[in-house]
Amino acid sequence: MTRRLCLVTGASSGIGQAFARIFASHGYDVALTARRAERLEHLAEEIRLRYGVETLAIPADLADPAACDHLLQTLTANGRETDALVNNAGYGLGGAYAATSWDDERAFLQVLLVAVCELTHKVLPGMVERRFGRIVNVASLAGLAPGLPGATLYGATKSFLVKFSESLHLETREQGVHVSALCPGYTYTEFHDVNRTREQVSRRAPEWLWLGADEVAAAGYEAVEANRVICVPGAPNKAVAALTRIVPEDWALALIAREQRRMGRL
Repeated sequence: MTRRLCLVTGASSGIGQAFARIFASHGYDVALTARRAERLEHLAEEIRLRYGVETLAIPADLADPAACDHLLQTLTANGRETDALVNNAGYGLGGAYAATSWDDERAFLQVLLVAVCELTHKVLPGMVERRFGRIVNVASLAGLAPGLPGATLYGATKSFLVKFSESLHLETREQGVHVSALCPGYTYTEFHDVNRTREQVSRRAPEWLWLGADEVAAAGYEAVEANRVICVPGAPNKAVAALTRIVPEDWALALIAREQRRMGRL
């Protein structure tokens, strides 16, 4: 194939779906993966008809340690290599850490951390050899801010993705491989519906803080093309990110604790 291929995880909705459309609109064939097979098939057909590119729908659950090999073996069987990778799959896991099950936490880490590292590690050598690659790690504004109670591993994994992306960016910037960490704030997706916090965040976050998934993905695409390692979309989010760099950590933690007590969580 003369066209490059982009692999998007968590592609069945939200930011992942938006990324699939954006890469296709720029001439990439796309390989889409998520757990929901029917949604993937519908999106693959829509993109194929709309943009005239080849699409592959590969249902997989990244909580399964064998899923990454399955994805890459499927691409190889179709004669394809990964030229761009969007590590987008993720979800929230609420509740105090001690009150959750380890099986749930382990699956969470497998999806948001281990699978990201594994896929990146396995596609990166080919990108370096071909001297072309694009890697977007969908992190979060939470990865730049102090930790929050009740989302113990979420901010931690997103912070990891930021540092991971920074290191990869420095390692590959002279080899034609661009790496960016996308750090969105509140985004209109299914994320808060799935973790059952929609009503709570709707009360807490004013409308002007929210961005659409298409806007977020467009910012991420522009950032990785320009090889900007950190992308924080939206002026309010940029302001929050700037504040996290200048407010002392103990002050920020005290403010968070006070807010949590006000809301009856601590």
